[in-house]
Amino acid sequence: MKAVGIADRHGWMRLSTLQAYYTIAGRDLEREIAPLLEAERLGLMVWSPLAGGLLSGKFDRDGNGPEGSRRVSFDFPPVDKDRAFACIDVMHAIAEARGVSVARIAIAWLLHRSFVTSVIVGAKTIEQLDLVSALPLEYPGWMIQFQTADRQRRQVGGMPDHSSAESYRVETPGPRVQA
Repeated sequence: MKAVGIADRHGWMRLSTLQAYYTIAGRDLEREIAPLLEAERLGLMVWSPLAGGLLSGKFDRDGNGPEGSRRVSFDFPPVDKDRAFACIDVMHAIAEARGVSVARIAIAWLLHRSFVTSVIVGAKTIEQLDLVSALPLEYPGWMIQFQTADRQRRQVGGMPDHSSAESYRVETPGPRVQA
């Protein structure tokens, strides 16, 4: 990126961020732009992280969606629909398992990319914003339930609770050594 080199050479403020379109269904910038961002330590602010609402999970393959939505009358940004709906199908199963929206899964995928520093959500209503940004009841929410599910099953089944450090003590044969 010439601008970064020129800024560095002259001691000027260097670029720190690129604003570009990027989604799980539109990953073209991974070929050249993403490696550049990582090499130059630049961030990416993603605009339209839900591909104009398409990745919200509220649209069908025929283009039908919520009444009054922009994408129904204005198909922008351009998206490979077959790829997008294949992604939506997979994200829908993940969202159901986690009890969250497809939109939150799509944005979570973006935010886990090493070069993505922020997403710009174009929500028109509070409900749309809640769809992508509502906090889980308890951080990290589903992870705690997932990690403790086995322990809870053992308690219900009459098995001993191994949650305390005392229950993990292992007796070894031989004399005890005092430190």
